Amino acid sequence: MAENWSNNQTTQAGEARAQAVDEGLRIYMTKVYNYMGLGLLATALTAYIGAASGIYVALAQTPLIWLVVLAPLGMVIYLSTRLHKMSASAAKTTFWIYAAMTGLSLSYVLLAFTGVSVVRTFLITAASFGALSLYGYTTKRDLSGMGSFLFMGLIGIILASVVNIFMQSPAMHFAISVIGVLLFAGLTAYDTQDIKRIYYAGDSRSIAEKKAIMGALRLYLDFINMFLFLLQFLGNRD
Repeated sequence: MAENWSNNQTTQAGEARAQAVDEGLRIYMTKVYNYMGLGLLATALTAYIGAASGIYVALAQTPLIWLVVLAPLGMVIYLSTRLHKMSASAAKTTFWIYAAMTGLSLSYVLLAFTGVSVVRTFLITAASFGALSLYGYTTKRDLSGMGSFLFMGLIGIILASVVNIFMQSPAMHFAISVIGVLLFAGLTAYDTQDIKRIYYAGDSRSIAEKKAIMGALRLYLDFINMFLFLLQFLGNRD
């Protein structure tokens, strides 16, 4: 009887710990998606304001447009490399500023494409992203082996895009867009699983918060890039 009671206590304690970990993971992933969603909202609002107010058009006629275009790249590199040294509040503030700057740099999307096609492409991206992220979260398959392959694909896409700036090849442009969609589809599933993997119940509140911000940044980049590549062949130009 004593042995059975002891075994029951051990089992109940194990189940309680597992339940606590599951609850902590759920809260952590909810933060990741919330931060990502708010970042996308900040980007959309800033893009709309930049396009509707004429700010982007005015900046495009001055050298300041290079600051608008390059600032988000500088900020994402800064946030990625300095996050571990920031406070959680500073990391969040930097993420919001980055999302807003990205929105201003993407104002051209609302000027170059029809509103209907932008909304349609956004909804397709959202549905695809949701399905892929859910797969990455729930699958039992280890996706870590995809990491190096996807990274090499990302470098290849960047180099091909730079080359095509000078070549101006429509065929290469189309190929880059298709491969880009597939690449960021894979990254969405991979990143979601990796963000889930690095969760640790013993993290301090500050570390857990910064992990959630970095996770949000990774998924935000996946979403934005998938949207932009899809827009290249789904969007209708004004």
